[in-house]
Amino acid sequence: MTLSLAERGWTAFFAEQCGEEEAELAPMRILSVHRSRLTAQAETGSVRLWLPVGARTTDYAVGDWVLVQPDTLLLQRRLDRQTLLERHTAGNAATQLIAANIDTLFIVTSCNDDFNPARLERYLALANESGAKPVIVLTKADTVADADAYIAEAKALQRDLSAVALDAKSPTAAEALARWCGPGRTVALVGSSGVGKSTLLNTLAGEAQETPQLTGAIREDDAKGRHTTTARSLHPIAGGGWVIDTPGMRTLQVNDAAFGIGTLFAEITELAPLCRFRNCTHHHEPGCAVLEAVAEGRLDAARVARWRKLIDESAQPAAAPPRS
Repeated sequence: MTLSLAERGWTAFFAEQCGEEEAELAPMRILSVHRSRLTAQAETGSVRLWLPVGARTTDYAVGDWVLVQPDTLLLQRRLDRQTLLERHTAGNAATQLIAANIDTLFIVTSCNDDFNPARLERYLALANESGAKPVIVLTKADTVADADAYIAEAKALQRDLSAVALDAKSPTAAEALARWCGPGRTVALVGSSGVGKSTLLNTLAGEAQETPQLTGAIREDDAKGRHTTTARSLHPIAGGGWVIDTPGMRTLQVNDAAFGIGTLFAEITELAPLCRFRNCTHHHEPGCAVLEAVAEGRLDAARVARWRKLIDESAQPAAAPPRS
């Protein structure tokens, strides 16, 4: 099957980066990134790319657009990204590239003990920083009597945040998410292991997916799951869009994400300029507008504490890996 550039997610943003001297190069989109190889979506299917001397696979993210010599499949250069989801891992100063050029980030959790506002806020901060639109997707809605309570709590985490509750195995799940999954659009799935990301991917992909993703059951005693996705990869969606599946993340550090945190906690950051002291830490200073709002019940003290923790964490440089 032949796929046009637009069907693969190509937009004017990328076209404007290509010069006339590059007319003979073929735009391709990265499908998967492995330690020693890259695969990309060409016009007629998946191909393995060859890297130029000195390039590393870790320089590329699933979803990237690259220009390739069509006869040799030698990668020439990567185009600038419109959005980029990345994170720091514990004990490593380098960032890990999660997904590039995504329109919507589906933050997947479930209607059980996995639902954790503090962890969801971390995902939201990274999503805001990436430039993608975050959406909370609550799976296992069929296992609880009142999924609306989970939806309301999720929406309260950030202004104008969308949240959807669904059964990932049901065909109606694709209908519930269709507004974000149209032709040429790209979504990514992130969340803990066992919340139903792979199941949801299989439902979204439908007949467009040649090989269904493996799925794993969640443990009933602690609502924890095991990893069934081991690498990030880009897949076509039945409705004409694309979805990037990612492995579950055991740790989620937030570094250098002031914008993302400010968007997440807008009701708090908007008060900060009203404090008496410009360098107010919002811990103990007199005339602190944030503390006054907490005392008057206009702000939740627990949410303010989580805001402080993320602000402090974001300001810290990522830890360098230990020397061997």
